[in-house]
Amino acid sequence: MSVTTGRVVAGRYELSTLIGQGGMGQVWTAYDKRLDRRVAVKLLRPDKVAGHEADELRRRFVRECRVTAQVDHPGLVTVHDAGSEGEELFLVMQYVDGADLGDHLAEHDPYPWQWAVAVAAQLCAVLSAVHAVPIVHRDLKPRNVMVKQDGTVTVLDLGVASVMDADTTRLTHTGTPIGSPAYMAPEQAMGGAVGPYTDLYALGVLMHELLSGDVPFSGSTALGVLHRHLYEPPVPVRRLRPEVPEALEALVLRLLAKDPQHRPDSAQEVYEHLALLLPARGTPTGAPLDPTRPFLRPHAPWPDRARTPAPQPAPAAPPAPAAEKADVAAAVDEVKRLLGEGRITQAVDILGSILPVAAEQHGEHSPVVRTLRKQYAATLLDDGQYRRALPELRRLADERAAEAGQADPQSLRHRYEAAQCLEQLGDPAAALAEYRALLPYYENQYVAAGDPQQAHDVRRRIGHLLLALGDRAAAHDTLVRLLHDVERVQGPGHPLAADIRRTLQWLGQVRG
Repeated sequence: MSVTTGRVVAGRYELSTLIGQGGMGQVWTAYDKRLDRRVAVKLLRPDKVAGHEADELRRRFVRECRVTAQVDHPGLVTVHDAGSEGEELFLVMQYVDGADLGDHLAEHDPYPWQWAVAVAAQLCAVLSAVHAVPIVHRDLKPRNVMVKQDGTVTVLDLGVASVMDADTTRLTHTGTPIGSPAYMAPEQAMGGAVGPYTDLYALGVLMHELLSGDVPFSGSTALGVLHRHLYEPPVPVRRLRPEVPEALEALVLRLLAKDPQHRPDSAQEVYEHLALLLPARGTPTGAPLDPTRPFLRPHAPWPDRARTPAPQPAPAAPPAPAAEKADVAAAVDEVKRLLGEGRITQAVDILGSILPVAAEQHGEHSPVVRTLRKQYAATLLDDGQYRRALPELRRLADERAAEAGQADPQSLRHRYEAAQCLEQLGDPAAALAEYRALLPYYENQYVAAGDPQQAHDVRRRIGHLLLALGDRAAAHDTLVRLLHDVERVQGPGHPLAADIRRTLQWLGQVRG
């Protein structure tokens, strides 16, 4: 399908100017004919990857767009619309008027270190909101950051980057991890589990680039760059620019730690260090694209001469009907309808409100309530609300184990899903401990029954978490043994075997 200026997507968005493209898609400025405004439209072509992988990409794209749309922060591009047309997926976003950080850096050489601090502090506020969902950006780099005319910073490509996580490295024909090697944390490049710590490493790369004029690790090949990320220490920025404060250099070095456990604990912690280096409140220069301006005059209108009246808040929506008046059976039917239509967020809200009513009517431990709670936990999980799903899954697992024993398949399934939540919430050590505790049950239960797939999956996750924790030797041993077992039971052509071989190939290359 050709994409040209003037084409109308979804009967509404008229494409205007091509502003970026890559192997799987393009980004256009466009005109929203319905609301008479300029927007940005990203077009993806899943058919650029093979067969069933295209269907998987479509599924992940829709889910991640939905999750991304739930993040509310002024430093994120607003998602207006998403869908598909023909072979293409489209994502409609807010149009941002400004310069991307890569161009901003090129136009200001050397980049003032105070500007670098101001940019990084704003990025920490965005990342803190994103990680709370939780979402990991996975591709934070200057081209995905815009500096607006008023000096505020906006992060792009959150939804699309979220699709391309470590579980979908198979979407590339070469097996090369998706992302930008210069900004890629070691654990991400190796195919390990990613978390907030992965974005913090990319933030460190970005800060090093702003302060020194170049990324800490470069090379002529992706493998060469990866090898340097894994084994070479970064050059401290004060050797390149002595005027950079020692505290700022130390923070960048912590962010660039090879082991995720040696990096700062959170974007919030990074912000607290940066806050000490931010400029004191004062009078801005009035120049556009000054990232210190939001800190010099917080919440002030821009331009400074403007006196625009504040918008009036919209009238509050009428309150929803009281939950106690709800009809449980009718609510269950409504949840089924919403789930069938893919309206998962609404289904979650109804399930959450109906559970106390059902418990009062039928009893906390009744089959009706147990079924509703299972549906609630599963729907939270499917909606990416891992923080809310985790305690529900743990409670279900404990109650089932108390009734039917620790080896009960339902209890084990809930524990497995809880471990997935821990993984997604960026707690690899806790997730690893849970998977290791589960593995003996799955091996005893499923291998004897001739169905080792669950045990293999748990072992694969253990290998990836070991990579995320920087224990490459243990990860290598785990994956080598897993590959032998998968090939013996499933055959050498099984997709899992191919994935493991690809990870081991990367491990062997970088270890060599």
